[in-house]
Amino acid sequence: MSEAGYWLVADVGGTNARFALVDGPDGTPFNVRSLPTRGHPGLAEAAVAYLARYAPEAEPVAACLAVAGPVGDGTFHLTNAGWPRTSAEAVRTRLGLPHLEVINDFEALALSLPRLGADDLVFIGDERPAAGGPRAVVGPGTGLGVAGLVPAPSGWVPLPGEGGQVDIPPATDREVEVTRLLRAEKGAATAEYLLCGAGLARIHRYLALIDGAPATVRTAEQISENRDDPLCREALEMFCALLGSLAGNVALTLGARGGVYLGGGILPRIVDVLRGSAFRARFEGKPPVEDYLRAIPTALIVHPAPALAGATVRLAQSLPHLEPA
Repeated sequence: MSEAGYWLVADVGGTNARFALVDGPDGTPFNVRSLPTRGHPGLAEAAVAYLARYAPEAEPVAACLAVAGPVGDGTFHLTNAGWPRTSAEAVRTRLGLPHLEVINDFEALALSLPRLGADDLVFIGDERPAAGGPRAVVGPGTGLGVAGLVPAPSGWVPLPGEGGQVDIPPATDREVEVTRLLRAEKGAATAEYLLCGAGLARIHRYLALIDGAPATVRTAEQISENRDDPLCREALEMFCALLGSLAGNVALTLGARGGVYLGGGILPRIVDVLRGSAFRARFEGKPPVEDYLRAIPTALIVHPAPALAGATVRLAQSLPHLEPA
């Protein structure tokens, strides 16, 4: 089959920009390649580099590019990559595409949820059937993303937002102390400051400061690799507990009876810690609505590229009349 007429999809985070081609609304993204986000001055340049290097014969007729940052009024800003605010039209023109959409990466992740199968999920807590109704996705990675997905007569409707910027929900004395140090350092106790890769390292540093101990490691990767170290283990468990409280808040806010799904790049590396942590207890522990939350499943997404599948769904919704050749 000729590569002319394919759709271009992307999941662009603060660290990596993952691109792929799709050959139909029900197709699976293929030719998936990742480029370092900061290795390119902007989204258009990263897309051009992908096409030139990995798909030189491709002539996409449409694209959906999901980015880790706010999108609105025809512009987008990749929050954690240092790229300037850019217009989607400028990217479309640079790529020479008849149709291009730029959406939030967690909007794409939310759109992928109905396409995920049993092998794409690891349940946190007991596996339980999801009721109908809205779903939510929460994911710590380079930043912290939150989005919803609501059923409608015309299909699933995503609810993008900046839920990672809400206040962190501390529940223990140690978490209150960590939050106090965060507020003193950053001027705000924003959830994303703790529930992301840099945030995990920040939790570890604050715990060391509270205990008057040396901070022996500095990155999220080092902390996850040194989980037998008591301070690293406590940082990981606090990270998971705080995430559980936040996920429960999201479930209540959106009425997400269809489930809360966990994405991002950190959690798949610490599945054992997450499943053994207080995540689920903190998710449910919100009197007087424990029964409401107890009925909501929580699951970790282990699909290799869910946002690419969600970007494909978005194009299929937007361009039902335009099928790739």
